Amino acid sequence: QVQLVESGGGLVQAGGSLRLSCAASGSIFSINVMGWYRQAPGKRLDLVARITSSGSTNYADSVKGRFTISRDNAKNTVYLQMNSLNSEDTGVYYCNAQSRTTLANFWGQGTQVTVSS
Repeated sequence: QVQLVESGGGLVQAGGSLRLSCAASGSIFSINVMGWYRQAPGKRLDLVARITSSGSTNYADSVKGRFTISRDNAKNTVYLQMNSLNSEDTGVYYCNAQSRTTLANFWGQGTQVTVSS
């Protein structure tokens, strides 16, 4: 099992920045991909960004050039630096980790990001 704890959400004005953190514990040796997903009010859960254990990344088109995902394997932590935020970035952000062996997905409890215009 993998436990994920997110932090860093909050209220920010449009154009501002936030950094989310997600600390993993438990069977961390099994983790390959880690990522961030978000769910806007009344919408489905969508991928924001993800990163493999070797550092390969991919992003949703809507956040390319504004968000940066990074990973500190020594600290078992993944970060999401969010710049130039706009109201469409509002939602609950969930950290995700996927096992390299079983492909099981693990989720954090979510952190709220609210961008005011």
